[in-house]
Amino acid sequence: MEKLWSILSNKVKESNKITEEKVLEDWIAGIIRVLLQSDVDFKIVREIERKIKTLIKSDDLESGRNKFIILHQAIFSEICKILDVGRPSFIPKKRKPSVVMFVGLQGCGKTTTCTKYAYYHARKGWKPALVCADTFRAGAFDQLKHDALKARIPFYGSYTESDPVKLAVQGVANFKKKNVNLIIVDTRVCHKQDASLLEELHQVSEAIQPDLVIFVMDSRIGQAASNQAQAFKRSVEVGAVIVTKMEGHAKGGGALSIVKATKSPVIFIGFGEQMDALKEFDLKSFVSRLLGMFDWYGFMHRQPELLEKVSEGESTFRIMYEHLQNALKIGPGGQIPGFSKDHSKESETKLKHYKAFMDSMTNGELDGEFLSLARMNRIAMGCGCQLSEVIEMVEGYYQFCKEMMSMFGDAARH
Repeated sequence: MEKLWSILSNKVKESNKITEEKVLEDWIAGIIRVLLQSDVDFKIVREIERKIKTLIKSDDLESGRNKFIILHQAIFSEICKILDVGRPSFIPKKRKPSVVMFVGLQGCGKTTTCTKYAYYHARKGWKPALVCADTFRAGAFDQLKHDALKARIPFYGSYTESDPVKLAVQGVANFKKKNVNLIIVDTRVCHKQDASLLEELHQVSEAIQPDLVIFVMDSRIGQAASNQAQAFKRSVEVGAVIVTKMEGHAKGGGALSIVKATKSPVIFIGFGEQMDALKEFDLKSFVSRLLGMFDWYGFMHRQPELLEKVSEGESTFRIMYEHLQNALKIGPGGQIPGFSKDHSKESETKLKHYKAFMDSMTNGELDGEFLSLARMNRIAMGCGCQLSEVIEMVEGYYQFCKEMMSMFGDAARH
């Protein structure tokens, strides 16, 4: 997939003065293409387009400011605004029992996510329990039972009771007597076109009066997300969203539609079948992935010691190495600041050589030790290349540092 990073970076390199309307339209067309490929709803894309056109003024682009920063901040800010709708309608507290009801479409991974959610809270000192109120899907109770036993979470369900409302009420009442402070109710999967199933959800909700309803969304849902979310919102009071199946290449663009339709925030991201494969939602990392950009924020979160260096105006080869790996995954179109001014195979080959050079560095050199001429010569000899090639990479590194400080300095300090 064509990456936004590549689109914007290439345009920046090609143009020193962006004043013509056509160039601006080219930028925006590239943005639209990437968002649509990431499954963002067409109406939301058009809304973002209009706002970007308003935000990006020609005098800003002619003032000598970094053009990439202007566009990056505008796009990033608009998408963050859509997803940042505040806190969930309810936040469970340990001091008293809370009832959380899960809803979602078939195949979204709802039942697995219920157990992950329970397991996440159990590790933080909660006393969670699971209730299976799905009496329709064959094997629903068996699946929840299997997962609950694996995670060592108490559970409630029945092979004989066919009334989901009665089962939900019994399960909640049972655990409220047992000093459980987080009761998680798994419900039947629904579809916006099945009014009877949506009515069933409404009845379950009315009967157990959940403190929070969580909508579980498959990250691959795409353009259908908005209509589905609105249908659920009319049946139950959705207060939070969990996006599942974020492993692989899924971008989760449908989350924008879900959040916009329900006015509820994303609180967790699911990425695999393991019980601990659930993490708290990080807005900036999610938007970076959505746009096909390097996840600077996520990387810095994983490398707190590097955050301090960047905030002090420093950088390291290790940071550049992460960017370089990302660019190589993208292919010939991949770029990193300070390098690959074109999209040719030649450029990709050069990046591979630079990666080999950094593979020959010591941990100390990758983390900031001074790279003397003797050290550069050792690296060149170890890779069977000319010293001039290593020097060229080091020169590119200094340009990389300069551009990274310009683009992400403010973000790193915050």
